[in-house]
Amino acid sequence: MITFTQFLYEFLGQFLTGIINIIKDIIMTIPQMFNIPAYVRILSNYKSDFTGPEWVLVVISIFLVLLMVAMTVALIALISRKYIKIRKKGLNQEALLDEISQLNGRIMRLMREKDEIMAMKVSQLGLKPGENPFGEIPEEAGESEENEGEDNGQRFPKLADIDLQFKNYKVQNYNNSFTLEELCETFRNFAASRLGLYYTSHMMKLFIAALASTKLVILQGISGTGKTSLAYAWGKFLKHDSCVVSVQPSWRDRTELFGYFNEFTKKFNETQLLECLYTATYTDDVYTVILDEMNLARVEYYFAEMLSILEMPNRDEWIIEVVASPWENDPKHITNGRIKIPANTWYIGTINNDDSTFMVTDKVYDRAMPIDINEKGVPFDPVDTDPLDVNFSYLDGLFEKAMEEYAMSPASLKKIDLMDDYTIKHFRVAFGNRIVKHMRKFVPVYVACGGDETEAVDYFMAKKVLRKFEGLNMALIRDEIDGYIDFLDKTFGKGKMAECIEFLLRLKKMG
Repeated sequence: MITFTQFLYEFLGQFLTGIINIIKDIIMTIPQMFNIPAYVRILSNYKSDFTGPEWVLVVISIFLVLLMVAMTVALIALISRKYIKIRKKGLNQEALLDEISQLNGRIMRLMREKDEIMAMKVSQLGLKPGENPFGEIPEEAGESEENEGEDNGQRFPKLADIDLQFKNYKVQNYNNSFTLEELCETFRNFAASRLGLYYTSHMMKLFIAALASTKLVILQGISGTGKTSLAYAWGKFLKHDSCVVSVQPSWRDRTELFGYFNEFTKKFNETQLLECLYTATYTDDVYTVILDEMNLARVEYYFAEMLSILEMPNRDEWIIEVVASPWENDPKHITNGRIKIPANTWYIGTINNDDSTFMVTDKVYDRAMPIDINEKGVPFDPVDTDPLDVNFSYLDGLFEKAMEEYAMSPASLKKIDLMDDYTIKHFRVAFGNRIVKHMRKFVPVYVACGGDETEAVDYFMAKKVLRKFEGLNMALIRDEIDGYIDFLDKTFGKGKMAECIEFLLRLKKMG
């Protein structure tokens, strides 16, 4: 071992001595290169012996040496500048990252302020800020204190918290036995007795039938007639407060609804709607999302994907991508970065038509069921009624049963075909299969709620088909309106299509 140590000492010493000599030579060479007196001395020793041509060569030699020195200095300066520039760029990048981090902090503060403002707005509707927007968490779904406030590296901390809250939850069976007609009257009495909101029996039938026909219901009309209140009351009636989503004019895409992944914090910005939908995936209860003033932004921009998904006949295909790639600790009901849109949730949009809003396009109206609320309810003496626990599966079953027992009669379908032919011939307006599909759901459920079939057809055609006349040239169709009214009276019965006739007369007067 001693021999090897001596060998290693001499071996490494040879190598290190060479490096030291190189460094010494470089240090000694630089002063030698710039030793001006040495150059002058050499020139003095030979100047008396130079001939004329040799002096020319001497000048050229001096010039070449000076050029080499200048090039060496320039190279050193260039390398130094490059280093300084790279270093400065690195410092700028660090400063930029610091600034971005500060801006991200400001964004988080602004988001908190936005949440506080939303909480204030929600509280005005009677909800409690900070509570679960879909109601209280069932007692069976407790969360342990030791996990409270921890996200354990989760990018979805709020959704992970919901997983903990529902860890031991079992789907409740409320043993419902009501009919659709009883549901309408019970809801009407609850809204009046507990919330001081008065609606007609006709409005209740329209509302329940609209829920059966599509997942997107649009409540429209003048301000102050109780559009938002109706959706709010429905949530209270079902013991799950409606999730209020206040639409903003700046909304351009779906991230405003579902949130986005923050690359700096490595967290997903979870919106209230995402929390609501995730909560709904655990239960068989009925939930409501209110898109408040939904036409402050273009609906087909921020809600386009949902419009397409909710039209798919197979509910197993109601899936939306939340993140591009999965993490191992993602929430239980987010699979491969995607979440299944729960079928037990309805979306109720409110619309005010004024100069500050966008016009809702046919694409949206064709996929939704609009209900006009232009009059305040007349007070009546209601029966004091408690809120009701409702299983979505039971309610959905009632809808399916109504579509079978009260399917549209062949006589009504024939009249609608005649109406379609007349509308195409005289107004160049037709309604497609989607509208017919909605009507085959809306009309039977309206009848099951205690309504009349022709009355349901009248309202549906006025709001889904004749509404398209508003985009036509009034000067060209004004003369056709009287003939159309005569056709409706002749086909369906005198005055039976009251909603359609009222709309046509109003249209004629405006034209």
